[in-house]
Parts: sequence; structure tokens; C-alpha cells
Amino acid sequence: MVIPHLPAIGAVVLPNVGGWVSSYYNRESIKTWYETLKRPDWRPPNKAFAPVWTSLYCGMGYASYLVWKHGDGFNGIAKGPLILYSTQLALNWAWSPIFFGAHELKWSLVEIAALDINVALCAFAFYNVHKPAGLLMLPYLAWLGLATALNYVIYRDNVLLPGKKDAKDN
Repeated sequence: MVIPHLPAIGAVVLPNVGGWVSSYYNRESIKTWYETLKRPDWRPPNKAFAPVWTSLYCGMGYASYLVWKHGDGFNGIAKGPLILYSTQLALNWAWSPIFFGAHELKWSLVEIAALDINVALCAFAFYNVHKPAGLLMLPYLAWLGLATALNYVIYRDNVLLPGKKDAKDN
């Protein structure tokens, strides 16, 4: 029996897998190392991240499905945008191990900046294939702006400011 919505379901679940794996492996570092860092008052509460990322992963996954469906899959005009999507997904999944696992505040900032650029290109490419798919990427891009600013301020306040010891040594 063929499940008619299986490609859409798979596209929505796929990005969440990286989030689930990341949260499993980084939960101790969040409770211990991350809590020792100087963080700005405007940061979202820790418990906001899981539901926000879940909804963003679902949105980007569905957007990728729409591009795949309306762009003739990997053999049509969707091929380039889906390659960008795959690249941004790999960059997205790589950020947490760099930040929480390796405690590399500088390299996580470099990585998230590359992710920002890739997601902007991906959203534009998605929009050119299927406008609603491109628009579905905008909340993700906005949240990445907040995440990038947060990464920068944490890096600045824990590594760059004089008299501060490197947060990696914590």
C-alpha cells in the first residue's frame, strides 16, 4: 500500500531528526557549560528553543517538499534549490556540536554566519520555484538573525572583552 502523503511527511520529519539528535547529545552541556556563560537579558528562555525549532524545522521541511513537488523533483528546476536546502540543513545540524559540544564560540559564530547566507539563498531559490515555499523560509531566517545576534553577544561577552577568560576553558 502506498501512503499518498509519505513524501510530505518525510520532508517534515527529516529536519527534526537533526534537532532531536542534537538536543539529546547537548542537554548536559546546556545544563552545565551554557549556564556558566554571560548571556544577554534579551535572550529567549531555554524552554522556548525546542518548540520554536520544531515549528521551524516543520516549516522548512514542508517548504522543501513544495519545491520538490512543484519543481519536478531532483530532475527538474528544484535540483539547485534542494542542494542549497541540503547544505543549509547540514550547516544547521553542525552548529550545536560546535557551540555546545566543542564550546567554540568563535567558530560557531563563523558557522552560523555561513548558515545565514545559505538560508537566505535557499529562501530566494525556493521562492523562484514556488512562492509559498520561499515565504515559509522567512520565519526561519528571522529566528537565525536572533540566534546569530545571540551567538555574537555571547562570544563578545565571554571571549572578546578584556578581563574575560575564554569560555572554552570553563
